[in-house]
Amino acid sequence: MTQTWLNKFIPWIIPIILLIIWELVSSLELVSASLFPSPVTVLMSGWNLTVSGELFQHVLASLSRAAIGMLIGGLIGFILGILNGLSNLSFRLTDTTIQMIRNIPHLALLPLVIVWLGIDESAKIFLVILGVLFPVYINTYHGIRTVDPSFIEMGKMYNLKGWNLFKHILFPGALPSIFVGLRYALGVMWLTLIVAETIPTEEGIGYLATNAREFMQTDIIILSIVIYALLGKAADIIAQIGEKKALKWNANYNKQR
Repeated sequence: MTQTWLNKFIPWIIPIILLIIWELVSSLELVSASLFPSPVTVLMSGWNLTVSGELFQHVLASLSRAAIGMLIGGLIGFILGILNGLSNLSFRLTDTTIQMIRNIPHLALLPLVIVWLGIDESAKIFLVILGVLFPVYINTYHGIRTVDPSFIEMGKMYNLKGWNLFKHILFPGALPSIFVGLRYALGVMWLTLIVAETIPTEEGIGYLATNAREFMQTDIIILSIVIYALLGKAADIIAQIGEKKALKWNANYNKQR
């Protein structure tokens, strides 16, 4: 019991230390409070926004953009990864084009996306789709192509073909790599959303930070950064839980972490 509690606490040691250092720097006024407010000040600002309902509105808007972009981009990347992993013809036909597009920094497309799609929700979601598509694609493709050939041969010995071979051998074997791509894509998703929400809008965490910048409200800006970090951590935890449940058969994922 004690060991389990300790294992859960260890990952939070460094964040807690950083929080203490932050409080000390603010308390000793090593930096102007207007430039670097204390954690208590940031917490109070968060509480006031929560009570007013404003914070919930902005977080919900950002979560909606992130979820829609992740769902569409992740699905496209997953399908392309499966197709190119299974079919040499599909790989030869599409992979070069995908890699050319992948090597264009998607955030550099921001001005063009605004020209194409305007400043509404579609522009923000499109950027998120571009951001998450390629990590999912590459890792799905890699996972399919690197499944142990001996497992495939064993499946064929049991007369597994087509869909059954994919369902029982190829897909489970590719899952570790797919989850790596998913977790990486979740990080890219939040990074992209931070930039995407600088496009003029009336709600979202990015809007909250941009609006606070105009009025030099550093406490709100820092609060926005903390919220992004917490949402990113929450998304990664959810992905880890899904990973452990989906890979219970894999001895490496049954080890206590």
